[in-house]
Amino acid sequence: MNNIIEILFVGLLIGGIFGFALEKARVFEPGMIIGQLQLRNFIMLKVFLTAVATGLVIFSVFQFLGFERLNWKIAVYKADIVGGLVLGIGVALAGACPGTLFAQLGAGYKDALGTLVGAFLGAITFFKLQAYLQVNLLTGYPNEKLTLDMLVGLPHWVVASIIFFLILMILFLLESYRKWTDDLGKNYDGLK
Repeated sequence: MNNIIEILFVGLLIGGIFGFALEKARVFEPGMIIGQLQLRNFIMLKVFLTAVATGLVIFSVFQFLGFERLNWKIAVYKADIVGGLVLGIGVALAGACPGTLFAQLGAGYKDALGTLVGAFLGAITFFKLQAYLQVNLLTGYPNEKLTLDMLVGLPHWVVASIIFFLILMILFLLESYRKWTDDLGKNYDGLK
């Protein structure tokens, strides 16, 4: 029972931090999401790349400290491509994604209720089609979990460091091209 409470507490803590960051960066707003998809602003890309870079550092430190390696997901290319397309179309139509939906509800966006209903209908549809999808999209893949560090034959921390610095360069170039304050607008700090 204590383990479940600890897991729930950690989940709520991480969710709260994630929601706070989404709200402060305003990447939960439908206009911000659509602007990213139309390549008109890059706040969302910058926030998510920063999260990936942070995750690389944290997981590398955990691995260095001897924590057990995470249970990586097997790449299932057909399912990943079809699922990514369906998700992308849904995000473009709704101006929301699963990670931002509850932030939009909390901020009072009434359209988010329709998106929530759509998410439940999508989950029900997936459940009903799961047998078909299992046969047609999820078969024929090796059970071995191949990661990039295994593929190139380098330690995880080396690959993570290379990707981390590549992300930093991309973030620097994006920020040089278009400042985050331009994407958020003149009243980005809430002051007049």
